[in-house]
Amino acid sequence: MMEDPTTLLNSEYSRLFGEDTDLYNRIVLGALLPHSVWGPLPRFLQTWLRNYLGGVLLYLLSGLLWCFYIYYWKRNVHVPKDAVPSQRAMLLQISVAMKAMPWYSLLPTVSEYLVETGWTKCYPRLYNVGWLAYLVYLAIYLIIVEFGIYWMHRELHDIKPLYKYLHATHHIYNKQNTLSPFAGLAFHPLDGILQALPHSLCLFFMPIHFTTHLALIFIEGRLDCKYS
Repeated sequence: MMEDPTTLLNSEYSRLFGEDTDLYNRIVLGALLPHSVWGPLPRFLQTWLRNYLGGVLLYLLSGLLWCFYIYYWKRNVHVPKDAVPSQRAMLLQISVAMKAMPWYSLLPTVSEYLVETGWTKCYPRLYNVGWLAYLVYLAIYLIIVEFGIYWMHRELHDIKPLYKYLHATHHIYNKQNTLSPFAGLAFHPLDGILQALPHSLCLFFMPIHFTTHLALIFIEGRLDCKYS
């Protein structure tokens, strides 16, 4: 009895998603930790650890580079001298972000698990759809995601309990003399997850390339830090 072509395709997709996840885990974790530390872990925990360590490194390195550029190399060009945040303010923002980072890392980890188990519309390779469809899907995906993030952010302002107990934490650091590149991820953990949630929800009804989806989550998170 022949297997259903859809079942075969889903099985092939699942295998390729798993291969991609294992590759990214080896690249990041292999460069940062001994294999004896992360190798025995289940794939889900490996993926979470990769997302956590990758997120921390991206946050700190890009934040430091951006601070060097705007506060030292181009000092007084982009930011007035009296508006440069204090070291204490930046360390406080980093502390808030570091406390939230383990929770932030859960969202892409759960998304990857759902992708691997066939719950989403993700596809693993560009040749699965072709370049034209890839670009069209990507454009629609970005429009839907940005629309979702806008409304999520707006509701975090408009719904008073959400603002008071979640989003206000972030706006403590949005004053002229405290705002820094490190403020972008200085959220209450649930606030940060809610604002990134449209990326994951969109996977259930919009075809998107797996690696592109992962890259967009991290790029958007870093851009949020840069422009907050």
